Amino acid sequence: MNETYNEYEGLAIVTIDKLDDRLWPEALDIYRQAFPEGKPERIIVAMFRKNMAYLHVASDERGVMAMAVTGKVAQGKLLLIDYLAVRSDRQGEGIGQAFLAAIREWATNELRAEGLLIEVEYGVTQADENRLRFWERCGFTLTSYIHKYIWVPEPYRAMILALTPNAEIPMDGRKLFKYIGDFHGKAFREP
Repeated sequence: MNETYNEYEGLAIVTIDKLDDRLWPEALDIYRQAFPEGKPERIIVAMFRKNMAYLHVASDERGVMAMAVTGKVAQGKLLLIDYLAVRSDRQGEGIGQAFLAAIREWATNELRAEGLLIEVEYGVTQADENRLRFWERCGFTLTSYIHKYIWVPEPYRAMILALTPNAEIPMDGRKLFKYIGDFHGKAFREP
């Protein structure tokens, strides 16, 4: 198992590429609370068995407070943030932005990724708008293409953040959703 440990603005950040009983249970609790309709746990566990995902966990003296599941796409040029959540009782403290900054630093230094990619619900609810504004405050740019999945009702849009000055990252949402779709397809595909 590969594990990296960083400290960032008072947060202890651990990144692993294999799930373990030390970090996964608390991360799973945060995930289930934030994404009740997200991927089933068996799919996420399989993603790690397929060596296609990383788990990032942020903690402080009060315990685990944030988690993220990421994976490389576009031949490793981009790091897709599949899920990122802060424990509900710790939201509004700036943890999400600091945690994302630590993931950004890790992706740049450890993976040599050129950019970060995220898909966001592009609905009409206040929660959708709040999530979009969070990612924009973190430096992400919204692409214009609106993607509609056949199995979920809400539309999505891709957001991108360049990590290197001369990154050759497509701003075409259709192309970015090809990367996202390939990642999800691999996640759900039986080994």
